[in-house]
Amino acid sequence: MFFEGSEKKATIIIDPRQLSLLNDFTDDFWHQLVQCADAQILSSISNKNCKAFVLSESSLFIWHDRLLIITCGNTRLVRSVEYFIQQVGKDKIEQVLYQRKNEYFAEAQASTFHDDVQLLSQYVNGATHRFGKLDNHHHYVFHQDDSLHKTSSSHNDSNLTKNKNFQASANDKTYGLSVYQMGKKASDAFTTADISAQQIRTFLQLDTLLDDFLVDDFVFDPFGYSINAIKGSDYLTIHVTPQENGSYVSIESSINLIKLTPIFLSILKPKSFGLLCFNEFDFNGLIEKYIPKKHITNTMGNKQLSNNYLVCFAHYSC
Repeated sequence: MFFEGSEKKATIIIDPRQLSLLNDFTDDFWHQLVQCADAQILSSISNKNCKAFVLSESSLFIWHDRLLIITCGNTRLVRSVEYFIQQVGKDKIEQVLYQRKNEYFAEAQASTFHDDVQLLSQYVNGATHRFGKLDNHHHYVFHQDDSLHKTSSSHNDSNLTKNKNFQASANDKTYGLSVYQMGKKASDAFTTADISAQQIRTFLQLDTLLDDFLVDDFVFDPFGYSINAIKGSDYLTIHVTPQENGSYVSIESSINLIKLTPIFLSILKPKSFGLLCFNEFDFNGLIEKYIPKKHITNTMGNKQLSNNYLVCFAHYSC
């Protein structure tokens, strides 16, 4: 049985002077938003800074000034982004970022990245980028680019968001680790019948790594695992698709995953892995310090986006 683990991701940043996503919206709104992507909310945890939902396909995180939603499978995440823009209003949105990793079976998806960008472009002016080689693992990124406002205004489209000139803070950092084709020991562990969430946390050493985080996790039937962890404004989320014909583990966090990469590699023993980080200005130094030299670099690069995010990408063979 195959399940598409490759994920789509959207981050939407709003003007916190106008509203709070934590305080001004009920759970019914978030349920509806998730349903637009053909997914469901399964459970949630919260503190005063963040609320995290485990979804039937990945996760949703809410802070006062932004949301992060990640979905996998055949979901249509772009529809949730459209719903949010329509319901909240363009004037309250400062930045939209939309990411999509290449799929194992792209032909089974309801849309392509190009289709999604066409839909988003009805609401926001944007620029697109690809990180990684086209014939290997890669990520597409679409982000709101208000410098394009004057060009787009010639179309006289009243739906387009107005020029806000958003610039990300240097402290707005995110780290993504993608692991492909995990080793037999890890694959066997994740496909063990009736394995518990506690057993998976122990196998991944999460009780040690996340000892002061509030956690919420779910084991899927017949296979698959998701966990959300929050502490203050920090978050970490892991999603595991263990099926042998396309095993995939994604880890995303506001804490420095490059430092933790050797631990996850020693546990999962994959055939390859990739890192995609936003605003980690010492990316090369951290790579040099923490990524074992035995791994072969396939791709490495970075790009400064017009919204002031520095995006760094690297992919390795093990």
